[in-house]
Amino acid sequence: MLQKAAPEFTTDWFKMSKGVWEALIPRRKPARILEIGSYEGASACFVVEKLANEKPIEIHCIDTWEGSVETRERDMGAVERRFDENMKIVTEAAAQEVKLTKHKGRSDIILARLLAEGYAGYFDMVYVDGSHQAPDVLCDAVLGFRLCRTGGVMIFDDYLWRDPSDHAKNIMRTPKPAIDAFTNIYGSKLRFFPAVLYQVYLEKLSD
Repeated sequence: MLQKAAPEFTTDWFKMSKGVWEALIPRRKPARILEIGSYEGASACFVVEKLANEKPIEIHCIDTWEGSVETRERDMGAVERRFDENMKIVTEAAAQEVKLTKHKGRSDIILARLLAEGYAGYFDMVYVDGSHQAPDVLCDAVLGFRLCRTGGVMIFDDYLWRDPSDHAKNIMRTPKPAIDAFTNIYGSKLRFFPAVLYQVYLEKLSD
């Protein structure tokens, strides 16, 4: 018997949060997922493998596939091809339908377009793991909140991430101040899940 192909990843960044997702995803069972920052597709593949054998799901993945500070030495064309192949493997193996939409471009433009197209309050889960620059993260947070349904989950990655090449330690080049600003301003509309410190898990309580 031929062995089925499996997704392949050259980094293990998702491994740190996998334990929390193992408990959270099957419990919340999101059917419509929005991912900001997909890279090779590790988290998207995990969601498909966990959910799509039980019910149809819809997943939207946003990335420029142009690289960033921490990936500037990588061949981003190869990264994008690996994302495509990994998602093909898991969607074809799923027992239920997986409606995958790949959005290649800047997250602010694509998120605004999704809002204009009627996706406000549509997604059960919004995962913010794109740019690590504070202004970008804040924009993703605010637009992502609008796209998340009441009762849905928002997850922020890399809460304590710092650019190792930033010797001046410019706080605006980290996600933390943006996530803090968002949770302070929207605090009455959110509920925190206890979780690992390097990620922030929130439930949207109201618009």
